[in-house]
Amino acid sequence: MFERFLPGNPYPLGASWDGRGVNFALFSAAASKVELCLYSEDRREAQRIPVEEWTGEVWHVYVPGMLPGQLYGYRISGPYEPSHGHRFNPSKVLLDPYAREIGADLRWDDTLFGYPIGHPDQDLALDSRDDASFVPLARVAHTVFPWGEDRLPRVPWHKTIIYEAHVKGLTQRHPKIPPELRGTYLGLAHDEMIRYFLELGITAIELLPVHHHVDERVLVERGLSNYWGYNTIAFFAPDSRYAVRDCSLTHTEQFQSMVRSLHLHGIEVILDVVYNHTAEGNHLGPTLSFRGIDNLSYYRLSPEELRYYVDFTGTGNTLNMRHPRVLQLIMDSLRYWVTEMHVDGFRFDLASSLAREFFEVDRLSAFFDLIHQDPVLSRVKLIAEPWDLGPGGYQVGNFPVGWAEWNGQYRDCIRRFWKGEGGLVSEFATRLAGSSDLYEASGKRPYASINFLTCHDGFTLQDLVAYEQKHNEANGEGNRDGTDANWSWNCGVEGPTEDPGVLALRTKQKLNFWLTLLTSQGVPMVRAGDELCQSQSGNNNAYCQDNELSWLDWEPTKEKLFFIQLVQKLIWLRRKEPVFHRRHFFQGRSIHGMEIRDVVWLGPSGKPMDESEWTAPSVKFLGVRLSGDLTGVVDEFGNPVEGSSMLALFNASETPVRFVLPKRREGLRWERMLDTARPILAPDPLDAGLEYTLEGHSSALFRGERPAEPLPPGEFLEPIAGD
Repeated sequence: MFERFLPGNPYPLGASWDGRGVNFALFSAAASKVELCLYSEDRREAQRIPVEEWTGEVWHVYVPGMLPGQLYGYRISGPYEPSHGHRFNPSKVLLDPYAREIGADLRWDDTLFGYPIGHPDQDLALDSRDDASFVPLARVAHTVFPWGEDRLPRVPWHKTIIYEAHVKGLTQRHPKIPPELRGTYLGLAHDEMIRYFLELGITAIELLPVHHHVDERVLVERGLSNYWGYNTIAFFAPDSRYAVRDCSLTHTEQFQSMVRSLHLHGIEVILDVVYNHTAEGNHLGPTLSFRGIDNLSYYRLSPEELRYYVDFTGTGNTLNMRHPRVLQLIMDSLRYWVTEMHVDGFRFDLASSLAREFFEVDRLSAFFDLIHQDPVLSRVKLIAEPWDLGPGGYQVGNFPVGWAEWNGQYRDCIRRFWKGEGGLVSEFATRLAGSSDLYEASGKRPYASINFLTCHDGFTLQDLVAYEQKHNEANGEGNRDGTDANWSWNCGVEGPTEDPGVLALRTKQKLNFWLTLLTSQGVPMVRAGDELCQSQSGNNNAYCQDNELSWLDWEPTKEKLFFIQLVQKLIWLRRKEPVFHRRHFFQGRSIHGMEIRDVVWLGPSGKPMDESEWTAPSVKFLGVRLSGDLTGVVDEFGNPVEGSSMLALFNASETPVRFVLPKRREGLRWERMLDTARPILAPDPLDAGLEYTLEGHSSALFRGERPAEPLPPGEFLEPIAGD
């Protein structure tokens, strides 16, 4: 029991241990009374401390002698008037929005709701039952982590290759990861995984949400969970689900250890963050934190009826980005993850909702202004998912300078092209060249485009070539969830098959996607598991599947071993050859005195495509030559950046196309690096000027011009588990 309390300070917000005690500070503009509640490890309330100091709408108290590890929550009094936007209820224990660690997880119960479940007046009625036995509780945290010489790798944008992964799903089934580490932060940083990342060639890992989240009650009652984690309740706390139990390291220290290990090998860590909504849902949702602390400040409420929430996210609520304290919360959280957790960047879920100051999406909203001028956040990688579910929410190409974007137009165009749709050659070339139509006019560079073909949300690459319809029955929603706009092609059979012709075509299609992605200007993002031929049985919305459907299968097969070596080869070529990661858009310049441009789009004749080839709906093929001696950039010492010239040929039609390999000078030879119709690892030299038959539904990549460093040895280190 603590007997002495001091006024404390209104800053910093949250619980802060200084070696002598803990300062507690909590924002609430409309509360009439705040009580700090301390709990034992078995959730018994040990003490209730009145918080009587109030400075600038922040309630604060200092408790001398308190140590890190203490569980706590708040009870807050004030008006319960949903029709006026207020939902105070002192019978509900509330989680600190600035909680650094979660010490007790939520357990669903009717008492978690501010109103009696089933009451005819719904949320207008007040529930006075105590919920302390079921709420998530914060733990006072204090970490002085031994970072040593750790530094952010700061891989340049144009050299970045992103690997999107789920902390648990990545290692849960990995036989070479110790069982106690599987599915955890420490498992992800295990030597076996780091070796795999380095051999694969990626430069950054983008983790699905690791902020502590809540599994929706409806999912729990169906025996499911929110596996992806897009239901945040604590923006500072690493999710306890991915921490090793009974470990000498705290949750925070385990996360920090993971980051330090990845940084040691030059791998960046990007977090997928969800600041657009919280886990409290709509007006009928539970009262866990923000709703009971200051509902009117934290959430966007309907101007017509303050009882209801504005919902641009499809989750029931939207955080109120117009309020300075909400902006402060988000900015403090972001800075915390950079300064204390050493992450390298963020991908913002449904980022358009963050730009809505009133109703329309405003690209110059206060949030983006704050990010732009912030000395910490303006220097890390910032990625927008440039859409939300509200009117006018699709904003691809419209985010400010300094932001990269998930390029949904790239994904859709490339999928449609390889599905065999006609009339797409011009757009296909534009996407391949960095989507200058979306980014160049606003002063952005090609690396503003995060190019992706698959991600956590949607089909895996394996399913993209095996299913034309979603098969989400396992989610328990009658297959109504998930998008129907997949632009997928099953290659003739829906789902699994043993037909060798269909299987061969599917392999070609997967390699076509890989070759296209890794030869496109911009930043490639790879979905973890696509290189392992992972299938989710046609489920394109596996957000609630925390099981073997979503976890990566590391069991080796000949197909996986060979396929992943081809992927390694393509990634190595991308990293090696400067023409694939330009810092500027193509200009089509000619070298003085020579008929050569930095990029030339070729027809089957080996000459530049004419207008009829660009516009004819029947044309589903093209080639592109990238000149290695005309990248137009210099290195940090002012020397021209030059590499090999590269030639890529694409044929999405059903029939073979005979391409003449272009010829710039006598003696030129092209090395065939990969033909998806007959994939081999060893390069194959061919003379320029010869005809090359590109099979239907195929692509090929050639390297030419000048001698280059040899490929890595054909005996690749085995990247997946096996004897």
